[in-house]
Amino acid sequence: MQVTVENVNSVKKIIHVEIPESSVSQELDNAYNQIKKTAKIKGFRPGKVPRNVIERLFKKEVHADVSSKLIQDSLIQAIKENDLRIVGSPKVDPQEINAKVPFKYEATVEVSPKIEDLDFKGLTLKKNLYEASDAEVDVQLKLLQKNTAQLKTIEEKRPVQKGDYVLIDYEGFKDGKPFPELGKTDNFTLKVGNKVISQEFDDQLAGMNPGESKRIGVHFPPDHANKNMANQKIEFKTILKEIREEILPNIDDDFAKDLGDYKNLEELKNKILENLKSGYEKRAEQELNEQIFRALIDKTNFEVPEVLVETELEGIISDAERSFQYRNATLEDMGLSREKIALRYRETAEKQVRRYLILDKIIDQEKLTLSDEELESEMKKMAETVKQSLEDIKQFYNHNKDRLDAFKHGLLEKKAMRLIIDSSKIEETRPEREKPVPSSSESKE
Repeated sequence: MQVTVENVNSVKKIIHVEIPESSVSQELDNAYNQIKKTAKIKGFRPGKVPRNVIERLFKKEVHADVSSKLIQDSLIQAIKENDLRIVGSPKVDPQEINAKVPFKYEATVEVSPKIEDLDFKGLTLKKNLYEASDAEVDVQLKLLQKNTAQLKTIEEKRPVQKGDYVLIDYEGFKDGKPFPELGKTDNFTLKVGNKVISQEFDDQLAGMNPGESKRIGVHFPPDHANKNMANQKIEFKTILKEIREEILPNIDDDFAKDLGDYKNLEELKNKILENLKSGYEKRAEQELNEQIFRALIDKTNFEVPEVLVETELEGIISDAERSFQYRNATLEDMGLSREKIALRYRETAEKQVRRYLILDKIIDQEKLTLSDEELESEMKKMAETVKQSLEDIKQFYNHNKDRLDAFKHGLLEKKAMRLIIDSSKIEETRPEREKPVPSSSESKE
């Protein structure tokens, strides 16, 4: 077998393979003889079917199988002999197989880049020491209060005012016909003035009385998030069923008990404070990570395999699709497409791949390993987080080797990051406190 490797660039190669005709002929003979032993063909006894009959009936399948076997066996050998660290799947362009001539093919592959040893020690990093305040705890309490509020029907006979919650039925029409994007919706709750549908819609709700029906016209702007509704004039056949007011619970010990396993309000506040501190710690750690990668990317210069970028990009696109699906929307509804997202986030995907490769290099360079004790400790933490037993977690990973390998590698990456941070010069600073801003719920169904 003859093998030559053509360098397209540092991470892309074309492997040229030539297999002698003697090997091709032998593989074809083996394949036909195997069929001959078992083939049941009318007019012939088992094992006595002539070769020319076998070839006439099974040539296409045999040639496909032999071609596949020759490529698989020879390519594995070629990759091993040339010490190529392949990423992704090879793209093979074979010729038609013929027992009288050598079998040739080309395989285009991408390989992991060779990265020089990284000098990651002594980086100067800035760490923000965020502090959680009582004011932030109060904001979180008010959010919990808002989220657990009850809506009570107003018995007073009066028209809708801005700030009211209303219960409505509506159906959208365009040019007198039902508009598919806005099917019939019953028992929809919104707060007048929050522009859940549009400001125009809210303005025309104001003044309606319970039991009243009204046709509300809305002209959606050209830049509306849902492209199917952009620049459309829609008429909403609307029935106002109830006007409701928001009843907020008192923030006291009973409030805390209703929210979960808290004995009193003080316990709830302490838990909120603990969560805020944890969030700030993660934020500070993420900021350190960003500084580290900026510094290390500047220190390195290597090409990135396109297949890894495409894989990362596909993950970003899939996450976006799932995010919209949770809101009963599609990319197209939001004026997006897979192509647009790919164009927008390609650079992000490449940077993320560079991060993975840099961490892999440090893991290899520093010969980082994971002990059984470290693995078990992390599994215990996971078990506590997902509220399962340690044995359940172990059993899951024992039956999912790929998941276990990914879990272990993630822990090694964390170990590498900790090594870099411990080897750096950390300048601690206390940033100015941000003013906590509560969010509000806009609609309920």
